[in-house]
Amino acid sequence: MHILFLHSSSDFYGASKILLAVTNLCIDRKHQVTVVLSEKGELSKKLIELNCEVLIIDLSILRRQYFNFSGIFNRANGLLKAYHRLKQICQIKKVDLIYSNTTGVILGVLVASKLKIPHIWHVHEIIEKPFLLFRVLCNLLNKKINRSVMVSEAVKNHWAKFVNKSKMTTIHNGVDYWLFEDKKTTFRTEQNIPEAAVVIGMMGRVHFWKGQDYFLKIAGALNKKHSNLFFVMSGDVFPGYEYLNAHLNKIIIEENLQGFVKQVSFRNDIQNIYNALNIFILPSQLPDPAPLVVAEAMAAGLPVVVTNQGGAIEIIEEDISGIIIPINDAVTAANKIAYLIQHEAYRKEMGMAAKARVKQHFSRENFNIQIINFIEKKQ
Repeated sequence: MHILFLHSSSDFYGASKILLAVTNLCIDRKHQVTVVLSEKGELSKKLIELNCEVLIIDLSILRRQYFNFSGIFNRANGLLKAYHRLKQICQIKKVDLIYSNTTGVILGVLVASKLKIPHIWHVHEIIEKPFLLFRVLCNLLNKKINRSVMVSEAVKNHWAKFVNKSKMTTIHNGVDYWLFEDKKTTFRTEQNIPEAAVVIGMMGRVHFWKGQDYFLKIAGALNKKHSNLFFVMSGDVFPGYEYLNAHLNKIIIEENLQGFVKQVSFRNDIQNIYNALNIFILPSQLPDPAPLVVAEAMAAGLPVVVTNQGGAIEIIEEDISGIIIPINDAVTAANKIAYLIQHEAYRKEMGMAAKARVKQHFSRENFNIQIINFIEKKQ
């Protein structure tokens, strides 16, 4: 089978990691694979290392900032050009299946409908606004040729408001947990963090809904009551939101966190960072569909703290492998986290429970079996 994969970016965060895993699996299964990305980047490099055919075509990805008159015109013009290019590729290569990764890519289902090619849409998002975009995507997800993979029950329930449930299958993301067996780290030494410190971290693209500002407010509340704490924020700013860097630096000053916060850009050695942490926080302010960073942190043996929403609360077991905090109440959140800071044995026990849960329920092996059965299933 020749599969054409379409993806919304060439970064190497959650959705991109899943795309790499799926393409690698399909190559191992002897399927022909072609991946179309809008730009070169870390993901395109890793795909080429797999001897995967990678084409760079502007897919006119849908993003919130384009929902204005000039933005819609810009996207419409780009979509038309990319539509004809993808249709040509499908015809020349005799593509048997189109696989669109993230709802930012709408061309796949349009081309598939035109050519009557089966289409799979891997949905990683919970889109609440703008409502018009949500409804348009629901209509596309209901297309006859489409089947959808939902990355969590939270995602499935969100789209089920207007999408036929028979078209949606939940497959939780899987983690290569064995990559986290080596507990060595040089990160503390690099960042001049004392070995005896309790280090609390988060990882993810800098975006208004990812909660970096909330993380800092929690850090400020904790730092007032506990000594020997350090905080790590890892990730690059999402394009178009560069102004958030100045906003976060302002909060660091307001919370008197100068010298206690380590901000690092995206790195490939994520195990090095996880291994330097004692506690991991996911402070998302909007529903995070299925945060891969939570499963990665659990695989690294860390207790995780998540806000009470989205797919994260499906990944942990409350008060066993993690704790749940309110969405926007830094003082209450800090009070719940305090016990983890003060009791090392409890922290380690929760971390071991987290690691065991990932192995049992969110492993790469489980994911591979489910996703390849879904891909190879006849419509």
